[in-house]
Amino acid sequence: MAVEHTISGTSIIVLAVGVWFLGTFVNKKLPFLQRYSIPVAVTGGLICSLTVMAVRALFDITITFDTALRDLLLLAFFSTIGLSAKLSLLKEGGRALLILMAAAGVLLILQNGTGVLLATLFGGHPGYGLIGGSVSLAGGHGTAIAWGAVAEEAGLQDAQALGIAFATFGLIAGGLIGGPIAEYLIKRDKLRTSCQANPCGALLDIPGQQAATNPIPEAKAETQLLPPLSSALGTLMLLAICIEVGYQVNLFLDSWGLTLPGFLTAMMTGIVIANAADALKIELDPVSRESVAEISLQLFLAISLMSMQLWVLADSIDKVLLVLFAQMMIITLFAVVIVYRIMGRDYDAAVIAAGFSGLGMGATPVGIANMNAVTSKYGPSPKAFLIVPLVGAFFLDILNALVIKTFIAMPLIQETPL
Repeated sequence: MAVEHTISGTSIIVLAVGVWFLGTFVNKKLPFLQRYSIPVAVTGGLICSLTVMAVRALFDITITFDTALRDLLLLAFFSTIGLSAKLSLLKEGGRALLILMAAAGVLLILQNGTGVLLATLFGGHPGYGLIGGSVSLAGGHGTAIAWGAVAEEAGLQDAQALGIAFATFGLIAGGLIGGPIAEYLIKRDKLRTSCQANPCGALLDIPGQQAATNPIPEAKAETQLLPPLSSALGTLMLLAICIEVGYQVNLFLDSWGLTLPGFLTAMMTGIVIANAADALKIELDPVSRESVAEISLQLFLAISLMSMQLWVLADSIDKVLLVLFAQMMIITLFAVVIVYRIMGRDYDAAVIAAGFSGLGMGATPVGIANMNAVTSKYGPSPKAFLIVPLVGAFFLDILNALVIKTFIAMPLIQETPL
């Protein structure tokens, strides 16, 4: 007799933290995972999802996870990005930001071109190629579900399920290839972070970077590592404001027929708050913000990966993996040959390449996790933590929508019978 069990509430937090520690333990025991900078949340999450699949196969017990907390963690994480994004910093990365945006647009075209070509070779409708392209990979689960529903209405059967499959495996692939890409570039060109010689924290106020780059006197270390209760509660209040105001903005825009991702409006609210505080000479506590950013990112990834229902993907696994392998080759070559070169062929460029591969194959948090894994080993890269989140959160979805609509309008897709 089949049994279904849903894990929710505080149990999700306990399990997600346990999964993170499991990933940390496994990464320490398997040196090649550390060598290639695989994020610990990816390691632990995959082990958990494989275990859940085994339990279902052996004992006919289906375990599902309530992912409401995961969505809240995503909002909290992007709120911290917004609270650290002072507009004055754009002068430091303005040109690089424009270059990476252009590279992202080229990648979206390559992803869809590859997907359409493979779908045609397989004898399928070229529209499925878009599902196996930027719709699911650069777009992630949300875009895959939205466009999959549109595709099914147009007559493409199982487009939504296929999109979820690509988005799921893309999430895994994005977390697996970013670290090795950076490792290869760093070792090949013997790269070092510029922050080893010049502290970068004072230049760029980016989550996860300042504490690592600003040496503090030993007597003040406790104050820096353990912020006052008022600072911690102030940060939580600001995060709550970002999430709530972003939600209200989304409600207003939705009434006008315009829908934006929740994390985007939350981050935009954070940017407004950060720059208002900067103009008023109010210092926002960076230590509390960085702690929240790191915790929310790691728990988001752990919950996302441990809640994957791998058995749902079994029917389409062969074609999905073949297309996914081709897309992995495309983005790996693109990151190493194009992104690394146009971003300056230095340490920052290597970290950006790792982050770019994550957001191009899965989601922006995956790209940031890739960069975290690399910088925790080799040193900080404030430039990467400024540019990659801005491209992934602000511009990638807009570019993706334009590219998808352009491909849909092509005669090849419009005139091919279903």
